[in-house]
Amino acid sequence: MAKIIPFKAFRPPRNMVHLVASRSFVSYSRSGLTHKLSTNPYSFIHIINPEFGDQKKTKSNTVSRFKKVRGKINQFIAEGTFVQDKEDSLYVYRQKFRGNVFTGIIAGASIDDYENGVIKKHEHTILKREVIFKNYLETTDMNAEPVLMTYPDNDRIKEVLERQLQSTPEYDYMSANSACHQFWKISDPEDIKVIQEQFVDFNALYIADGHHRCASSNLLGHEMRRNNPNHTGNEKYNFLMSFFVPESELNILEFNRVVEDLNGLSDTEFLSKLDEFFDITKLAVKAFKPKSYNQIGMYLSNTWYALDAKIGTFDQNHPVEKLDVSILSKNILEPILGIGDLRKDRRVQFLGARNDTQVLTKLVDSGKMKVAFALHPVTIDQLKNVADMHSHMPPKSTYIEPKIRSGLALYKISE
Repeated sequence: MAKIIPFKAFRPPRNMVHLVASRSFVSYSRSGLTHKLSTNPYSFIHIINPEFGDQKKTKSNTVSRFKKVRGKINQFIAEGTFVQDKEDSLYVYRQKFRGNVFTGIIAGASIDDYENGVIKKHEHTILKREVIFKNYLETTDMNAEPVLMTYPDNDRIKEVLERQLQSTPEYDYMSANSACHQFWKISDPEDIKVIQEQFVDFNALYIADGHHRCASSNLLGHEMRRNNPNHTGNEKYNFLMSFFVPESELNILEFNRVVEDLNGLSDTEFLSKLDEFFDITKLAVKAFKPKSYNQIGMYLSNTWYALDAKIGTFDQNHPVEKLDVSILSKNILEPILGIGDLRKDRRVQFLGARNDTQVLTKLVDSGKMKVAFALHPVTIDQLKNVADMHSHMPPKSTYIEPKIRSGLALYKISE
């Protein structure tokens, strides 16, 4: 049984949304970030980077910095860049990007569902990062980055959404990356009730992206419960802003890997060691993507290879061990290349699938990297199997779309 709630979002006016909403802060280059902050005073990036242009700056990830963020949020509200809706609503966000169409619901998800396992995770979280973001949420009192979750396709929910999509959207604009963004508000109590009732029938929801945000909201919610003697369970801190997309519309792409050296091995020695774990096929192609699971593409010294994992070299029955990212780590990166901790070893880099295999070849051909590995994407069923078994995928196993714009809707935590 899953519980979701409507809320009164703080949102940009219709004529300003294209100026306010932005890509994720971390997706900008340093020069791109400077340009955005210099030319657009309404960008949500000013909230994330509230000290742009200041000579004296606070330390990152500190309460002092978070107070500056809150001050910038309050400034945007005072100036009318964000305006709060008058009634509790669910919100529909649709994104059309590179041939894909994603339609989902922005709502509050229950931290109790996170605690009792209805909301399931497939990534390991780090307590230090959880606490940092918990402090951020506590200080700013606003959640502006919804957790991406997926739910089973449901005809009744689809019916409500399709009817909503026939009406004029609150927002309808194109961003610089050629993505189309549309946004509707559902404030009719009957429509909200129908959607909530359908979620009650779901035995599980799955986190697609935002594991640390989810864990941090859970930490903060329980802390605020303890500090509130009049706690009822209906306070907004009992929920976290989430973006729910049906399973059929989720787009899971791969994270490829590049490594800067062969750990002291020659090409011949490296290939010889690979032969213990893989059937190796030399390919006469300029680019290669794996055709099936348990096959890895490798680019080394101007040549692509197909590496097919040999039976018996991995556990075919374990939901994590049979993933290609695990096979790569367990049979190549760790034992041969000496890369044990993907989070800390600087010899390995990750490239999301939006960087195609030609990017891999260029990095190797340039001499910046020695070898590249192209992976097959994880499926939604594999993701769910890992989560159902309470297991965790290796870091950077999935690149999942849609990526919702920051600043489309803000969720006030203490309301």
